[in-house]
Amino acid sequence: MKRLLQLMLLGTASALMAQERPKLVVGIVVDQMKMEYLYRFSDDFSANGFKRLMQNGYTFHNTHYNYMPTYTAPGHASVYTGTTPNVHGIVGNEWFNRATGKEMYCTDDASVKTLGDGTKSEGEMSPKNLQATTITDELKLSTNFKGKVIGISLKDRGAILPAGHFADWAFWYSQTGSFISSTYYGQQLPGWVSEFNNEKHFQKYIDKGWDLLKPKAVYNESLTDNNPYEGKLYKKTPFFPYSLKEMHADNNPGILRSTPFGNNLIVDFAEKAIESESLGKDNVTDFLTVSFSSTDYIGHTLGPRSIELQDTYLRLDESIAELLSYLDKTVGKNNYMVFLTADHAGAENVTYLKDNKYDVENIPWKNIERELAEFSVKTFGTDLVLNYSNFNIFFNKETIKSKGLELPKVKQAFKEYLHTQRYVKKVYSEEEILTASSSDYYLTCIARGYDPIQDGDMIVLFKPGYVEYTATGTTHGSPYSYDTHVPLIFYGWGIEKGESHDKKAITEIAPTLAQKLKIPFPNGTEAEVLTEVLKK
Repeated sequence: MKRLLQLMLLGTASALMAQERPKLVVGIVVDQMKMEYLYRFSDDFSANGFKRLMQNGYTFHNTHYNYMPTYTAPGHASVYTGTTPNVHGIVGNEWFNRATGKEMYCTDDASVKTLGDGTKSEGEMSPKNLQATTITDELKLSTNFKGKVIGISLKDRGAILPAGHFADWAFWYSQTGSFISSTYYGQQLPGWVSEFNNEKHFQKYIDKGWDLLKPKAVYNESLTDNNPYEGKLYKKTPFFPYSLKEMHADNNPGILRSTPFGNNLIVDFAEKAIESESLGKDNVTDFLTVSFSSTDYIGHTLGPRSIELQDTYLRLDESIAELLSYLDKTVGKNNYMVFLTADHAGAENVTYLKDNKYDVENIPWKNIERELAEFSVKTFGTDLVLNYSNFNIFFNKETIKSKGLELPKVKQAFKEYLHTQRYVKKVYSEEEILTASSSDYYLTCIARGYDPIQDGDMIVLFKPGYVEYTATGTTHGSPYSYDTHVPLIFYGWGIEKGESHDKKAITEIAPTLAQKLKIPFPNGTEAEVLTEVLKK
């Protein structure tokens, strides 16, 4: 009897311990998603996707990125490290590195090789450039590497950076139509990945083509089809229906990225990963990171007011409903926790704003580069600008020295020139950035995104509404609310439903997860947490 009682107590204790963590955490990042889309498209969403998350989870309505530049790679890195680019080192998608004097890509790693049916350059990727640990890294460490971590995205950076340094695997989509990885994670792809690739899941979406999910009258939250603010999708007029077979014939399976079906493919692959890797099947917490990238490709090309973008979100709503239903069946309704956010938001199309009497402009990057060179030659007799990119100006210090010029005076001359340009709000030097005070909000945002080893000598802040892009579609990168305001929803295990309109920072997600899972914080975070979802 005593022995039986001991076993019962031990079983009860084990059950209680198991309840201290979910079996599976699923982190969802939607590329270029504005919080406003959850409001604007709400009437047309189903009951089981975004609405299920918002009505049964905890929604933070006023969450923002707290740094500049608001790009994809820094966004994913910041969500999962709980810190900003000045700490984790991912200062762009690609950038000119001051220390090396060379262009670099966020996940480039020439020491590894492609795994799977992808090109050489597509697979030479790893998280080696990420300088801080992620919440997924800390989960691996805290479970003695027993908890599995897998990252999935169409984009390499959307898979690799969230999965962290210790991931079991990260998988991304190749232009060949296959999911690939690199030898950073292993010597050959798992059998289930090769099996999935051999089934050519992309083909069923290409064969189907892209027409509207719902009757055209439903899309009254968007502008008319084929409006002047849309670019062309693979040289095709932006008008429904799209023949994906024709687009594929002229290109490759990579076209799926710029259709909503790229998101469907991600869900297909995520479900295969959950099944094949037995994620959430034991009492050691696993972590699956899922990044939906098609929203970004479509937003860039067609803009935030296009019917194509609305249709993409209505279809993503269905994809999320499908994933939640699958998790219910395979992991169990009370056994998994989901958070959903975005890596950045996006600006309105500048031409659309201008046509509606807001006096702003799009500024092509090449124009800025050319005008800086012209000013330099006119003022100093030679081009002193080594590189202009990502709002950074790098000066050629060897040339400045050889000409007998003083760098502070060169900086001041360029600053005075730039302040005469219509699109410029302010120009900050490296010295100003490194001594930034909290009294200048936008300077503080720049400082959080600035790495003095990698970044430039000066940073240019555009005026609100001005973007460095083409006349059609849209982009992002600024510290203004149209680029920083993103959704944040927690749902599932241990989450009580509710909502908050207090301002929150994206860097609070990872430390909150650490507290929720009772594991160490990622090593670069300031450890500010969202107490609303920590209450039991």
